[in-house]
Amino acid sequence: FVCLVALPFMAGATAPKNQQQQPKTYNEGEVTKAAEEFFGTGAKGLADVLAKIFKEKGEPMAIIRGEEAGGAIGVGVRYGHGQLAYKGSSAGTRVYWQGPSLGFDIGANAVKVFVLVYNLPTTDALYQRYPGVEGSLYFVGGFGVNYVQNDKTVLAPVRFGVGWRQGIGVGYMHFTRKKRYNPF
Repeated sequence: FVCLVALPFMAGATAPKNQQQQPKTYNEGEVTKAAEEFFGTGAKGLADVLAKIFKEKGEPMAIIRGEEAGGAIGVGVRYGHGQLAYKGSSAGTRVYWQGPSLGFDIGANAVKVFVLVYNLPTTDALYQRYPGVEGSLYFVGGFGVNYVQNDKTVLAPVRFGVGWRQGIGVGYMHFTRKKRYNPF
């Protein structure tokens, strides 16, 4: 009888100690509020863009708030910088990105970028290339989103900016710890 009573307590005590804790994630309300504060409350259409991302990818484990500038005439470049933040962490990590593009793309733009980050095992794992295809059409301003991925880590950069840039291009975002001028 004593063995039967003690068995449930012992089972809990022998659970594996090396189980990974699931990272905290941002829910849709938290992301929408943070994005509205970042872009400004006049950012019409933002909620629809974020709802699409949440439907397709779920809750992100981190976000990056930043700025980016780029231009293209067939061959393009982009340069950006921002702050990587995990839920529940008050300190952020400064990150930079750059990258080339090739395609049918022309124009220049300056944008604010709000990146939703999925399945990032460690902060160090961010510092690599994330290939993707991007179609963009910026006139006076507007939101755009595309997904870039490397292995299981997916980034969903939401861009809102000014300028005139239209077309489609293939390229990548290369994240680095320090600012670089070489887009490759």
